Amino acid sequence: MKLLGLLAWFACLVLEAGASEPTGIAHSIPPRATDPSLLTVDRIFGSKEFREERPAPLRWSRRASDYFTLETPEAGSPGRDLVRIDPTGGKKLLVPPSAFIPEGSTAPLEVEAFEFSADESKLLLFTDSRRVWRRNTRGNYWVLDLATRKLRRLGGDSAPSTLMFAQFSPDGSRVAYVRENNLYVQELTRMRVTALTTDGSPTRINGTSDWVNEEELEIRNGFRWSPDGRFLAFWQFDLTGVRQFHLLNNTADSYPQITSFPYPKVGETNSATRLGVVAATGGRVRWLQIPGDPREHYLPHLEWTPNGAHLLLQQFNRLQNTNLVMLANPKNGATRVMLRETDAAWVDNLNPFRWADPEGGFVWLSERDGWRHAYRADAEDKSFTRITDGDFDVIAIEAQDNAGGWLYYAASPDNFTQRYLYRTRLTGGPAERLTPDGQPGWHTYDVSPDCRWAVHTWSTFTTPTTVELVSLPDHKVVRVLTDNRELREKLSALKQPVSEFLKIDIGGNVLLDAWRIRPPAREGVGKHPLLIYVYGEPAGQTVRDSWDGETGLWHWMLAQQGYFVASVDNRGTPAPRGREWRRSVYRQIGILATHDQAAAVRAMLGLWPEADAGRVGVWGWSGGGSMSLNAIFRYPDLYSTAIAVAPNANQLLYDTIYQERYMGLPGDNAAGYRDGSPLTHAQHLRGNLLVVHGTGDDNGHYQGTEMLMNELIARDKPFTVMPYPNRSHSISEGTNTVVHFYRTLTHYLHEHLPTGSSGKDPDHGRAER
Repeated sequence: MKLLGLLAWFACLVLEAGASEPTGIAHSIPPRATDPSLLTVDRIFGSKEFREERPAPLRWSRRASDYFTLETPEAGSPGRDLVRIDPTGGKKLLVPPSAFIPEGSTAPLEVEAFEFSADESKLLLFTDSRRVWRRNTRGNYWVLDLATRKLRRLGGDSAPSTLMFAQFSPDGSRVAYVRENNLYVQELTRMRVTALTTDGSPTRINGTSDWVNEEELEIRNGFRWSPDGRFLAFWQFDLTGVRQFHLLNNTADSYPQITSFPYPKVGETNSATRLGVVAATGGRVRWLQIPGDPREHYLPHLEWTPNGAHLLLQQFNRLQNTNLVMLANPKNGATRVMLRETDAAWVDNLNPFRWADPEGGFVWLSERDGWRHAYRADAEDKSFTRITDGDFDVIAIEAQDNAGGWLYYAASPDNFTQRYLYRTRLTGGPAERLTPDGQPGWHTYDVSPDCRWAVHTWSTFTTPTTVELVSLPDHKVVRVLTDNRELREKLSALKQPVSEFLKIDIGGNVLLDAWRIRPPAREGVGKHPLLIYVYGEPAGQTVRDSWDGETGLWHWMLAQQGYFVASVDNRGTPAPRGREWRRSVYRQIGILATHDQAAAVRAMLGLWPEADAGRVGVWGWSGGGSMSLNAIFRYPDLYSTAIAVAPNANQLLYDTIYQERYMGLPGDNAAGYRDGSPLTHAQHLRGNLLVVHGTGDDNGHYQGTEMLMNELIARDKPFTVMPYPNRSHSISEGTNTVVHFYRTLTHYLHEHLPTGSSGKDPDHGRAER
């Protein structure tokens, strides 16, 4: 789209946002819909009409089979009750809202999360949280003594909402937490605070992590109490020399505000990472003797063995094709390797320590035989024995019953789009499916510590989520926590599109899983535009038999309006199809996947004569945004329209841990980085391109979109960009953002990928609002 066209189009958006009967191009800006059987952007995203109900989060007791949750009092008074619930029946009020009222206040605390001490005599409350990158991990912590009902805020004289990751000591007498990059312990009798580290600064982090380790390795709570409560082991990150990235906020004040943070891009300097042990009373830190350059490794996991005699840690090399499990002596810092996991491509970060015995035996997931299976490893004698077996993948471990001798895990040997609960003896043996045969779809479980009960959450592609309490191993439903009945009734009143799962043959004995949503019974004749929803990178799977929430309903809306919407999982996505499937994209991110996607689209067009080969579009977010760019640039004869949301146009601009894991170092794979980056192929653009990006995106930076804009301008290519000021990677902050976002996408599709036999159906968008 030329500049004048872009301005006119955007002006139409502005007019439409504030007018009930907008003016503009008739078939791209439809009137407000009144048919209750049709979905609209406003109905899906601007109201709560189709929101899923979710039960309040619960915590399983570590002393019984009971669980705890917060409930709104029946009388409707302020605050919430903390209740204890017996799965077999019965509920006990544990803490009324009045006990959550601090001294000097009249209102109870808004409790966002809670944790019990081991003896369940004290309660740790998290309130007033603030966002730190992706999650709200900084806030206030309070301790409530259940016997005396005394409520006290932790942190001494610290400023409000500055504490992170507070944890009770094993005996419940103290709490450790991070504040301003230092680690502290506060005892609960006199509330005395002891600083365990004092060198914390913007470039030295103790007890939590830097941006890239948090984002890619899930290191947030970066310290561990010893079982006897005498010591803490913790991570330290030295960010000296890590280059700063700057986010510019032009909307907060008259002058721009700059947020700067260390962000190591591909091939750049990482933080130096090490692990230390310090007495809970303070004193000198003993650093573990971990071999190698601390800037050229990653330390994703650290735990005390259950008997407290040792620490176990994991060390990835920078290429992440070797993971060493080391046994460390906390008294002198000495380490020795007791397990080595290697792969010619990369080793996934799958293994928080799951203890099988007090001495340090643990359950380990490995793909060494070509499938992801569970093994038992022993820290002392280095034994390594298989637990699960067969030509299938263990998707994830759901629970471990050491007393009963069972391993509970997710798997789906016969359908890669689904997920079920299985169990196998910890000593090995046949797999036993526990999820009932009559329940297809996607099933996850929050299992009680004794493995007698589980909160079972399940859905299908066309059925919203049900959450229920079940007994194990018989899987009998004890209590339905929510079945989303109201949502189901609303959906049943809609003119529902037709959904189906299928296999797409792209040749070479490669079958790809896919789904398609096609219009309901439709008057008239004519071909339909085909819109592909894509992710395609190793971090996500789009073809799952699970409810897709509001995004899925938006796809339904498009199908109601005459679109075919489809999605394909190419090779390299994390489907449970074996190691070879997942590792096939090594050193060719953006290359093999784009080929597979294009081959699948051609196969679809051959299978579906009612799909219009001249109106094929693609859209995706993040890695899917990058894939959308690669699709329309590399296959301009196939795709006529693309919408790329928060893409990464140049792989060299992304972070070290993610991109180097799949692509290697740029000095060793310069051709792969170049060929896999959409920027390289931008000159081939012939169709319609919309790029949407938040300018405050700390993850996939808006910088890459501006570089792409420069390249397209230099090549004299028309395109459209919709920047969202200071929005993050989710593009969700601010008033009306989500509604505006999806309306923008919808308008662009109506304009450039119209429905109707000739692509000019004046009624194709009648339900858009």
